Amino acid sequence: MCKKERPYQYRERNVELDADRAFRFGEGKISGYLSVFLGALSLLAVLAYLFPSYLTTTELRKAYDAESLQQVLKYGMYFSLFFGAMTHFLKKYRRLGCTGMLLTLIAFGLGGYTVPVGPVEPKSLSLGVDWLILAFLGSALVFITLEKLLPKYKNQVILREEWETDFFYFCFNHLAISAILIYANYHTSHFSWAVSGSFQETIQSLPTIVQFAMIVIAADFVLYWEHRLFHEVKLLWPIHAVHHSVKNLDWLAGSRGHFLQVFSERAMVMVPLYLLGPSESALNAYVIFAALQAVLIHCNTRMHFGVLKYIFVTPQFHHWHHSSEKPAIDTNYSAHLVLFDWLFGTMHMPTQHWPAEYGTTKPLPKTIIGQLLYPINALKNRTKNEEDERVN
Repeated sequence: MCKKERPYQYRERNVELDADRAFRFGEGKISGYLSVFLGALSLLAVLAYLFPSYLTTTELRKAYDAESLQQVLKYGMYFSLFFGAMTHFLKKYRRLGCTGMLLTLIAFGLGGYTVPVGPVEPKSLSLGVDWLILAFLGSALVFITLEKLLPKYKNQVILREEWETDFFYFCFNHLAISAILIYANYHTSHFSWAVSGSFQETIQSLPTIVQFAMIVIAADFVLYWEHRLFHEVKLLWPIHAVHHSVKNLDWLAGSRGHFLQVFSERAMVMVPLYLLGPSESALNAYVIFAALQAVLIHCNTRMHFGVLKYIFVTPQFHHWHHSSEKPAIDTNYSAHLVLFDWLFGTMHMPTQHWPAEYGTTKPLPKTIIGQLLYPINALKNRTKNEEDERVN
């Protein structure tokens, strides 16, 4: 007789307040960090205006008015100086304030928000500084606000442990956007034999909302199987394990990922988009939807999605994917919809519970270099173990 397996006992996650990392009004820490971030972003923006061919992306420049954004830059620079001055008024975290003010003054010295805007000679390879600035400002404003208003774990601080690591990944992913697109376009060019002009014309004749739905389903199908392969093929798992090494999920945590995964993921998802050939409006809608959802599902938020949680991937659904608890391991692979996890039997969604533990079952290096080399070291160790087994 088979022994009946006991039902899993779900536990509540206990998050203790890290007082040293927490923000509190009136002590200068908030002003200091705001001054530094605004100062750094202002300096980057000025450099992007000075060298647009090398520091901005051709695709993104079509979506914004560079002259209008100079007004945003103007206020960002003045607010950086204001917050820097606040640290001196409060007499705490003055080093942060001085750093932020210095960065802003350098930006002013290089021309500030009055750098002339003119025609830009497009370069095939450039750094996405404009993409980094706009994405960081938008994401930080929207999702930090969400996490503070509707937090799942109230004691989890904004500058939680290892936030610096994930901020590096955030910057890398956005700065490398041109290289990622070049690789993705090169990859999709191998599928030119499968392109049908008449099929694409039919797709483009459909209402935008229908095209959008088709893109989401097709892209999610590819992302589901790619994600599943990263989990279930032993040779690929060490690459994806870097993403899973985060132990505290928030809006920034989703940025962590080995560059091999980042490049391959973007390249693979471009294939169905390339074959469908949707209209520009439908494609832009998907890009915005995918970018926002990728951040949202990692957020530290208890936001209730009602019936939508039975259709779309939500924070609770994806948090279970990041859990190191036994019933959640190798589940919830989908990026957009719960459809394919439901169809292929990989769905784990106890609606009354959230994970108690996050991360990988085996700890990974905490340094960026260590995580970069982790797949190589894991392969070496695996090869050595196989050789030892053959000898024995």
